[in-house]
Amino acid sequence: MKELLFGTAGVPLSTPNRSSPDGVVQVRKLGLGAMEMEFVRGVKMGAETAAQMKILASKHNIVLTAHGPYYINLNSQEKPKVYASMTRILETARVAQACGAYSITFHPAFYQGMEKECVYENVKKRMKDIISRLQEEGITKLWIRPETTGKATQFGDADELIRLSQEVDQVMPCIDWSHLHARSGGKENTLAEFKSTLERLEKGLGKEALKNLHCHVSGINYTDKGERNHLILKESDMNYKDLIKAWKAYKVAGVIISESPNIEGDAKLMKSEYEEA
Repeated sequence: MKELLFGTAGVPLSTPNRSSPDGVVQVRKLGLGAMEMEFVRGVKMGAETAAQMKILASKHNIVLTAHGPYYINLNSQEKPKVYASMTRILETARVAQACGAYSITFHPAFYQGMEKECVYENVKKRMKDIISRLQEEGITKLWIRPETTGKATQFGDADELIRLSQEVDQVMPCIDWSHLHARSGGKENTLAEFKSTLERLEKGLGKEALKNLHCHVSGINYTDKGERNHLILKESDMNYKDLIKAWKAYKVAGVIISESPNIEGDAKLMKSEYEEA
C-alpha cells in the first residue's frame, strides 16, 4: 500500500442503521479510510451483502479487513476443534475475498502447557494446510494474518509470527500494539520499543511488511497475566503518541484499526495525531 489508513473495528457507533454496508458509508463520512468486519461470533455475512460491501468499498475508497471468530485454536489436541478452527479461518477468508478485502486476522492458538516449539510446529502445519486450500480456491492475494496476542498463555508473540510469516506463503503478522503492551506486563510502550518491533519486522520480512501493515490499537487494561479489556486511548497508559512517531520514522503504510470502546473517536484521534506528527 502507498499510505497509512485509519479505520474502525466494526461498524462505527455513529452509523444510523448499524449494518455493515451502512458502516462503509459512515467510515467515509467520518474521513477515515478503513473498516474491519468483525466476524468474532461467527461468519454470518451472506453472498448478497458481501457483493454490496465490495461495491460500496470501491465506490467510497475504503479498505476492508476482517477479524475471524474468537473460537480458534490451531493447537487443540482435539481433532474436531482443530478442524472447526481451520474451517472458521477459511470461512472468514472466503467472505473477505467476496467483499474485496485486503487482509484477515484471528487469534491463532493457545500453548496449553506445551513446549513452545511443538506448538509452533502444530500451528505452522495447520496454517500451511489453510493456505494450500485457499490457493486451490484462487484466493491468493488476501493476506492471512495471525494476530499478536494479549496473554502469555496464547501463541502469538511478534517473533513467533515473524518466523511463521517467513515459512508460510501469504502469511503476515497482524500487530496488535496494545496486546504486545499487555502481554509484556506494561512494557512495549516506549518509542524505542515500538521502533524495535518495526525493525524486527523489516529485518525478518523486508520492507514489504512495513508497507503492508495490518495493526490494531486501543487503550488496554491488563494485569501481570496480560490483557483484561480494551479502553479509550486517553483513559489508558497506551503511549499512542510515540507509537505514531515510530510509524512516521519507518514510513509505514497499511491499515490501523481502532479497537477502542469509542472506535471512531480513537481512529480519528490517531489519524489527526499522525497527520500533525
